[in-house]
Amino acid sequence: MPEPGPGQVRVRVICCGVCRTDLHLAEGDLQPRRADVTPGHEVVGVIDALGPGDHGYAIGDRVGVPWLARTDGTCRYCRSGRENLCESPSFTGWDVDGGYADFCLANEAYVYRLPDTLTDEQAAPLLCAGIIGYRAYRRAEVGNGGALGIYGFGGSAHLTAQLALHEGLRVHVLTRGERNRALATELGVHSVGEATAKPPEPLDGAILFAPAGELVPVALRALAPGGTLAVAGIWLSTIPALDYATELFGERQVRSVTANTREDGATFLELAARYGVHATTTAYPMSAADRALADLAAGRFSGAAVLHN
Repeated sequence: MPEPGPGQVRVRVICCGVCRTDLHLAEGDLQPRRADVTPGHEVVGVIDALGPGDHGYAIGDRVGVPWLARTDGTCRYCRSGRENLCESPSFTGWDVDGGYADFCLANEAYVYRLPDTLTDEQAAPLLCAGIIGYRAYRRAEVGNGGALGIYGFGGSAHLTAQLALHEGLRVHVLTRGERNRALATELGVHSVGEATAKPPEPLDGAILFAPAGELVPVALRALAPGGTLAVAGIWLSTIPALDYATELFGERQVRSVTANTREDGATFLELAARYGVHATTTAYPMSAADRALADLAAGRFSGAAVLHN
């Protein structure tokens, strides 16, 4: 049973979302930054113990524990409001133990109060898939009424698509999975096609959620002049050589997405509650975490998986 230190809370885990980053850790694409770290960073639970210090939370409060676990607060990025680029951050389930467990510890300054309108299972995928998707969406910088392309359509993308639709964008989904294409159609996007297909109109911006570097030139060719491709994943396979004339010229650009700020998370959770963003989920018992990861790798479900205690 972990004991909370100063500024920390202990959270009894109710459920935890299964993120592709967990899969990258399990499969070795990302190396753990602490030996035997417990994965899981979309944690929904109830505070059951408080460490020393003044607290804005009380025992019994329902909270979400996200990917961003701590920043140093003093580096030039933190001082300029860009804590997602902190020089010495910690991440839940990578540096510190996460939510594939009965209990976990969290710095109270980095957890979120969850809207009462969200159930535990609905809230879990929002805590990383939703927040990172929101940051990628803003990084793509599609103007009002513009066309957004979404490449790959899993846990993060299906939440981002709902946000974009609510904000009046035309959304075109390009993905290989049959289940994912069916979910995109059900959500009411404007077109659905294969991952390498040409969308029905030039895109003002695009987001690459699939960890497939070979789709970068595909998405760039689909952009209108001045368009931006935001790459949302923490890991990406090798990007092929780009042709300047057809894939970059015309002020097309590629941007990475690196973590998030706490403001990103708070803003997205408020928008998700306001717009009624709904996560499509598949429930697993916590003891079946290995099966959930294998099913994610094989594309056996659409949306997001959630582990329950």
